[in-house]
Amino acid sequence: MRQLSFSIVLRQAATGTLAAAALLAGTAAQAGSIEAAEFKSATLQRSWTYNVYLPTGYDAQSRLRYPVMYLLHGNDGQRNDWPVKGNLLRTVDQLIQNGEIPPAIIVMPDAGTTWYVDLKEPMETAFFQDLVPHVEKKYRTLTSRDGRVIGGLSMGGHGALRYVLKYPEKFQAAALLSPAIYNPEPPADSSARSVKVFAEPNTGGQYSTTVWKSYNYPVLWDSFLARKISVPMYINSGDDDEFMIESDAAQLYAQLRRNKQPAELRIVNGKHEWPVWESTIGDALKYVFRTVRRPQADN
Repeated sequence: MRQLSFSIVLRQAATGTLAAAALLAGTAAQAGSIEAAEFKSATLQRSWTYNVYLPTGYDAQSRLRYPVMYLLHGNDGQRNDWPVKGNLLRTVDQLIQNGEIPPAIIVMPDAGTTWYVDLKEPMETAFFQDLVPHVEKKYRTLTSRDGRVIGGLSMGGHGALRYVLKYPEKFQAAALLSPAIYNPEPPADSSARSVKVFAEPNTGGQYSTTVWKSYNYPVLWDSFLARKISVPMYINSGDDDEFMIESDAAQLYAQLRRNKQPAELRIVNGKHEWPVWESTIGDALKYVFRTVRRPQADN
């Protein structure tokens, strides 16, 4: 009952105007839903909660399997950030209705302040060993690389980039929105220094330059290029980002371009804030879903 009411509230808030316009036009509007869910993670040894966007037509009678996106939140965020602060439901519904992206499933897991690495909690291991298999078992997702993409903002951008560089065989494309990929180190006021993730053991959580660098993307770069797997990446940042992420975003883009990896860079007006991510998530989704497999019947 809780999942149903959550979905209805989001539907009413995000698509009331769109639905009314469609009725006046005599056509049916795209009307996906967002549901809350959870499962027991063996790796984390606890329940793990997430939200999932399901497109119109996703029901028990359908035999279609859909492409899936894993969309990651920022530091100290949670699974409701993208639906509530980022107006994800309205954006995705409109993109699908306009034919700009295929009907898709979008998974938004809770991750706290883990930075999606195996430090505070074994979050990276849990993502691949628990979450992805759980999603592919519970929902009708395409299970091959060309049906799976990933994205995230800030801390989530750090995680998304790390995952595609380390496991390029698992993702068709990635969207990195204001990614916290500071190279060589985070600025003094970055949460990466204060959340007690990138710390040497037995230091009380004191930030360590060595630990940060061992989990940041440059250490994965050579092995990624050696795999010779193309992973298109959409990268953006606000031009007034408090953490100067526009510089890191441009640096990553230049590295990708030099190595003939497909990428797009967008520097937009704004800070490290939700107006930037809400206004650009649609553009990012259109990019990452360009080459994915379309929904297909389950054999």
